[in-house]
Amino acid sequence: MPNSEIVLVTGATGKVGQTFINRMLADSKFNSFTVRALCHNRELPPHPRIQNIHGSIEHRDLVEKAMDGVTHVLHLATVKETPEQIMDVAVKGLFWLLEACRTSKTFKQFIMVGGDAGIGHFVYPHPIPVTETQKHSAYQGCYALSKVLEEVMLEQYYIQYNLNGCCLRAPWIMEKDDFKYQLSFGEDVFGGPRWRDFMDEKTADEYVRTQTIPIMLNLEAVPVKRNFVHVDDLVSAILAAIDHPKARQQLFNICMDEPVDYGEMGKYLNSTRGFPTVGIKTEFHSTWLDNTKARFLLGWRPEYDLKKMVDAAFDYVRAEDDPRKVWYPG
Repeated sequence: MPNSEIVLVTGATGKVGQTFINRMLADSKFNSFTVRALCHNRELPPHPRIQNIHGSIEHRDLVEKAMDGVTHVLHLATVKETPEQIMDVAVKGLFWLLEACRTSKTFKQFIMVGGDAGIGHFVYPHPIPVTETQKHSAYQGCYALSKVLEEVMLEQYYIQYNLNGCCLRAPWIMEKDDFKYQLSFGEDVFGGPRWRDFMDEKTADEYVRTQTIPIMLNLEAVPVKRNFVHVDDLVSAILAAIDHPKARQQLFNICMDEPVDYGEMGKYLNSTRGFPTVGIKTEFHSTWLDNTKARFLLGWRPEYDLKKMVDAAFDYVRAEDDPRKVWYPG
């Protein structure tokens, strides 16, 4: 049977894009799919079911070329705190994509990965679990604002044109040894906050030497609960949402069943690996993203809990041809 479905993946060379493409191509359920990878700075290796296209979604002519014959779109392309680019990619680029979808004769479904930055992450207090009905509340900076604008634009296309779309809202996405470096006092920290900014340089360097683990505390010195998702769990949710009738025009929180409690995490790392811990008082707040809706409607279940997330990161050994490169630290 010839391939009859084409999924356009924006941001195809990122951690989510690459994991999604590898999983889709290996799953017999999607044997009819070809991947059209929209690449900006990098390129995917040759594969008989991958079509590489170069460019940025900010350009309408490129989007129209990329959308030719496409049945599904997985929108992952984003930028962080770069005001010079973010509106061109997050707003104009998304607009061109949605316009191409609504006028296409082959289009079937649009899936977008959003972010919990759009509802305030841990910057604002959330005294009860955060569900999909939570009001948008971007924190300072252009990235969080872009996450709000993306979700709102997609919602309006449901209303205006009855577009078949779905938004999977994710917190910080972890893979390989990312979670380990989320806890680094060095310059190699990933996923924020930048722990060494809370102390003098000598103290931070000593914590690096002793492999000390930071315990994020709120202003009342209570360990913070923070949401994460492993890339494998997020990709499982994406695959579950493809052509799922209950995904139509829905927003889903895609995250661990429970947020990471920094206090419990510190105890676990101390008891299993002997790492010392230190409390770091911050202005951040505990949040609990509720993933019940995705579990109920999509039948999706995350596999990663606190212990699996920690062990996977700290046990991970990088190959020589897989150097750690962080495209944006957070």
